[in-house]
Amino acid sequence: MPHFFTRNLFVQVSAAMTESILIHHCTLLTESGAGLLPDAWLLTQGDIIAAMGQAHELPRAEISPATTIIDGRAMLLMPGLINAHNHCSMTLFRGLADDLELAHWLNSHIFPAEARHVTEAMVYHCTKLAAAEMILSGTTTVADGYFLEHQAAQAFIDSGMRAVAAQGVIDFPAPGVPDPSRNLRTAAAFLDAWQGRHPRLTPAIFAHSPYTCSNQTLQGAKKLAADRGAPFFIHVAESRAEQALIRTPRGTSPIRHLAALNLLDPQTICIHCVWPDDGDLEILARSGAGVVICPQSHQKLASGTAPATEMLRRGIRVGLGTDGCASNNSLDMFREMDHLSKTQKLATMEATSLPAAQALACATIHNAALLGLKKSGRLAPGYKADLILLDMRQPHLTPCFNQDLLVYGARGSDVRSVVIDGRLVMRDHEILSFDVQDTMGEVRKLSQAVMKAAPDWNKPR
Repeated sequence: MPHFFTRNLFVQVSAAMTESILIHHCTLLTESGAGLLPDAWLLTQGDIIAAMGQAHELPRAEISPATTIIDGRAMLLMPGLINAHNHCSMTLFRGLADDLELAHWLNSHIFPAEARHVTEAMVYHCTKLAAAEMILSGTTTVADGYFLEHQAAQAFIDSGMRAVAAQGVIDFPAPGVPDPSRNLRTAAAFLDAWQGRHPRLTPAIFAHSPYTCSNQTLQGAKKLAADRGAPFFIHVAESRAEQALIRTPRGTSPIRHLAALNLLDPQTICIHCVWPDDGDLEILARSGAGVVICPQSHQKLASGTAPATEMLRRGIRVGLGTDGCASNNSLDMFREMDHLSKTQKLATMEATSLPAAQALACATIHNAALLGLKKSGRLAPGYKADLILLDMRQPHLTPCFNQDLLVYGARGSDVRSVVIDGRLVMRDHEILSFDVQDTMGEVRKLSQAVMKAAPDWNKPR
């Protein structure tokens, strides 16, 4: 087997693995926060990064004639971004009910719209639309949580994305689960159907929240995930009013409630955590549970600002997500990184709070660790070949002194090419893995039914 060397690092690659991509003459982000390497190259072999280095180190004798070669001049090569929380199907509800308070938005608009319009076809096509938006803006992996998740999982596979797909659990009639007493059986069937089925797909469980799930349901969902070795996601502490909504509280806060139910451990990912107190933060740190913050969703719904800086100071594992299109309305993780850093600076009134390098790490290597993706989130030999190329020939990216500009200046629209799992999924801003126009056409048809059901939603409020 040939060895590909770079700076005393190498990875053995099977000679039978012939599919490879060489990106050369690019600027390379060596690791989140570690700086930029000019005039660099990176070689993939199969689904992994085989080697990387500078031009004079390129082992040309080892490059196969079948290798796809990409000229990376004036391009920056970095790890694909990871979106650690999304409800991808909700692209159908983008802009449907903007500028509303969280409880009113959810109960008066989103839950009714879901009850009427969420079908298998909707989940499949709207998830593919979300995949298109994410690929175009440089996201290569997403953690999704929704209902009828079989269809979402298939959409991720068909789009070429890597995904952690979580079946939703809630104690109300839900799409695909009209009888709530079957919610855990439905989730178990989803895990059993998808575990080990596809290398880019990790099945998981998403318990909606402590106020929409009984204590018994929460404990059953967590046990189900633990027994299968699957990630467990839950919305928690998103609003100040949440504690009062919990039907049978076991603690004096939503996070203490989860702790009392023994739901918090390193396989639990808590979404939002906008309103933890000092005791809650101590519980999270001690438990090893992860936290995913969605800054733009929190701002739009006026939920508040999660104390990410303090969480990181206490050693809590913090990741980053967009949330769904209905509460954001964008799936651009570059925007999310920018907002994460700047909202923390404003909340703490400290310009040094949560620097750009840390925000970049939250969207890459930290998110990978939260989701249990041990070989994702950085450019290094042996890691998954999930890569994005940014076109740096832009006024807003000139000059580029260091990687901080990726957080404070770059946009998803700067992404030109995307590699996921060693496969070229987008080249020169054209998605190659599926027909985006066809997907948009299907979603437009679905949106017409939404408008017919509630024609006043497009009027000013």
